[in-house]
Amino acid sequence: MHQLVNRPKSLIGKVDVPGDKSIAHRALILNSLAKGISIVRGLPVGEDVKATELCLKDLGVRIEKVNSSGDLRIYGSEGALRKSLGNLDARNSGTTMRLLSGALASQSFTSVITGDYSLLSRPMDRIIKPLNLMGACVSGAMEDSLPPITIKGGDLHGIEYTLPVASAQVKSCIMLAALRASTPTIIHQPALSRDHTERMLDSMGAKVIRRGFQLEIFPGVLKSFDLSIPGDISAASFWMVAGICHANAQLKINNIGINPGRIGIIEALKSMGANLFLEKQHVEAGEPCADILIESSSLVGVEIGGDLIPRLIDEIPVLAVAACFAKGTTVIKDASELRVKESDRISTIVRELTKMGASIEERSDGMVIHGKGKLEGAEVGSYGDHRLAMALGVAGLVADNDTIIDGSDAVGVSYPQFWDQIDLFTKE
Repeated sequence: MHQLVNRPKSLIGKVDVPGDKSIAHRALILNSLAKGISIVRGLPVGEDVKATELCLKDLGVRIEKVNSSGDLRIYGSEGALRKSLGNLDARNSGTTMRLLSGALASQSFTSVITGDYSLLSRPMDRIIKPLNLMGACVSGAMEDSLPPITIKGGDLHGIEYTLPVASAQVKSCIMLAALRASTPTIIHQPALSRDHTERMLDSMGAKVIRRGFQLEIFPGVLKSFDLSIPGDISAASFWMVAGICHANAQLKINNIGINPGRIGIIEALKSMGANLFLEKQHVEAGEPCADILIESSSLVGVEIGGDLIPRLIDEIPVLAVAACFAKGTTVIKDASELRVKESDRISTIVRELTKMGASIEERSDGMVIHGKGKLEGAEVGSYGDHRLAMALGVAGLVADNDTIIDGSDAVGVSYPQFWDQIDLFTKE
């Protein structure tokens, strides 16, 4: 499929984005492992979260739709899942694969988790190694580096482990396994990453001790809890950049999660001079939230790297679009993790923005963008990557002339209504 996008005369109004995908995965999995019954509201309707729901059902968890809004009632298994009749299909979701692996590592049966062509190329050795150290028997393809993953559950014991990269998915995988180990587990993080799992475990009665970047997780039984999921800051980032780069914009994005491990995009854009403001700050289910106000802005180039990268890794494709409209040069470095996402996001965003007239250079761990203050519409491709498709959609909203995005249906993974919302602005 392809999508035509052009620049509207204005971007003025309010935008609602899907519920936070990261929180949704964790809410489904942790409540499925807990004791009791819970209701989860505000779930996003994308394919990634649906993959987690279906895998949990295949593992014997009773999950019911509550209403037409898609809210779910989850009957906790108290940690005792049931062997699936077939392989578990994580589809395109690395979060589903990595977090479920942690949950399955302590079960008394063998499971196989697979996924689509993109997921089968993503690195899994970073979870296979610690789970095996804890006493599970986990293997994968290509010398235990790639999916499909076979997990033979076992009696787990706690370990002390240093993460090779700051990864919330790897950290959460180990934490899920640690809940059913015989002794506590200590995790050393090289930098701050999103802490949705820690916050949710606190709300569910688990004992997790934080000491700087170190976590100590104690075995225990979780208690189910109800929650409403705030809007996804990754989804909101596309509208942030669109509003900042458009010459006549004023947008309000409602009720967005502003977890400290996720607001790197806000920090980066504000350092570039963005007119971006937070209003109505509050807390929902242990997560800080706010409305985000955006206005047209004059940006300047900056250097982005180091500890900021894990907190905006998913937003770098759209941040590159913002850099095209900044005065001066923007350098994005320390982001080699982008090469093992749904696409090689360094190569793909550089290639496609170059088609639109960007002055952008690929580096091994990032890119250098020389801001020209404009982009030119072109025919570009998504490579089946939902974030790339949406970043290019934003580029089309602020570029001269028409932009056509091939493979536009990739947005269904996380933000199925994205093009409909764009059409509301472009067809006024």
